Amino acid sequence: MKEVTCEIYPAVFTVNDNVRFLREIRKVADECGTHIILFDADRLAGRDHVDAALRHAWRSWAGGEPISNSIEMEALLYAAGTRQCQVAASFGIHPGENHSYIAVCPPAPGVRDHLAGLVTFVDGNWESIDPAKRARLADLFGITPEEILVVGETRFQDLVLERVALLDVYR
Repeated sequence: MKEVTCEIYPAVFTVNDNVRFLREIRKVADECGTHIILFDADRLAGRDHVDAALRHAWRSWAGGEPISNSIEMEALLYAAGTRQCQVAASFGIHPGENHSYIAVCPPAPGVRDHLAGLVTFVDGNWESIDPAKRARLADLFGITPEEILVVGETRFQDLVLERVALLDVYR
C-alpha cells in the first residue's frame, strides 16, 4: 500500500458531547468515502507533528501490524507518542472549545462543505511554540531541560517529532 495523501485544515469548534460530535464526523467521513482525524493543536508541535503522526500511522496500518483497530486512533497514538489509547484520545477532541488540525485522508470532494456545519475553518497559525506551550509539550512528551540544552531551543520541535518516531521502536 502506498502512502496515503492527506489534506490538513486548521479549524475551531465547540464540543458539548464527544460521542455525538465524533458520530457526526464519522457520518461525514462515511458519506465522503474518507477518514477524518481531529488533532488537538494545543497538544501538538505544529503541522509537521501532524504530518509525522499520519505518515507513521499509515505505514503501521499498511504493514499489517497496527497498534489500534482504526486508522484514526492509530494516528492519535503516534501524535501522542504512546501505545495507550486513553492517553492518545486526549490528543483528539475534548469538551469545550477546540483548536484542531483536521486531517482528511485521502482528500475527498465536498468534505469541507460537509464539515462546515460542524467546524469553522480558520487561518490558524499554531506553528509557534510559546513558553507555556513548550512547557506543556515537554511535560506531555517527557522532554527534559537537559535535552533542550543539548539540542537548543530552536530544535525543540525535533525532540517532539523524535517521540513520534520512537513509538515504532517501542512496539
